[in-house]
Amino acid sequence: MEKTQTVLVTGATSGIGKATAELLAKHGFNLILCGRRQERLDTLQEYLGRNTDVHTLNFDIRDKEAVFKAIETLPASFSQIDVLINNAGNAHGLDTIDEGSLDDWDAMLDINVKGLLYVSKAIVPQMVKRKSGHIVNIGSTAGKEVYPKGNVYCASKHAVDAINQGMRLDLNAYGIRVGAINPGLVETEFSNVRFKGDSDRAEKVYQGFQPLKPGDIADIIHFTITRPYHVNIADLVVMPTAQASSTIVKKEL
Repeated sequence: MEKTQTVLVTGATSGIGKATAELLAKHGFNLILCGRRQERLDTLQEYLGRNTDVHTLNFDIRDKEAVFKAIETLPASFSQIDVLINNAGNAHGLDTIDEGSLDDWDAMLDINVKGLLYVSKAIVPQMVKRKSGHIVNIGSTAGKEVYPKGNVYCASKHAVDAINQGMRLDLNAYGIRVGAINPGLVETEFSNVRFKGDSDRAEKVYQGFQPLKPGDIADIIHFTITRPYHVNIADLVVMPTAQASSTIVKKEL
């Protein structure tokens, strides 16, 4: 009988991470859900636990020590992580380079780049030892092109793109699958965070066209991790039909 796979999802309390957790629970994957908001983690564990085994870890991926301590606390039944989904990420501000906030820059680089590396470093060695595993890095179309006022956010997602490629090269010898999914405009809390709670400004980002939904990306993640093991989705870009690039979106206003 084939072993039930254990999947660790960062940024699991909202958006793409939450939708992915919900879909994978329906398909019987064992889940390790990571996030900063304990109340949301508790809610997820309560209702997703009706379908599968769920363990939650409450930490901020920017905190290197907290990341490693959290992974070390996993009980034996969750200690073998078959799939790592590096989903946690953020955008802060939309400013020209001369007007950008240093705090915003730190937040984006610490979460999008260093946080992804910390979590990967805590988990990848066990995959190397077993010579099996799957890493899915959630990037962005911002990692494929740069748009006005996107500067540091785009730089952080270009770094994710480079890390994804580097991981795939370095881990090839161990039979570990590595790939990235790079979404365009997805209607989540993303813009609300970017605009620091200015909901009116955030809502305008998604008006006049049909953006992607978190469930659309969750479907792709599920497809990716359920391919036969000889198949690796190495680098996938997905946008709503209305979007042609970061700056060209067909809107009906």
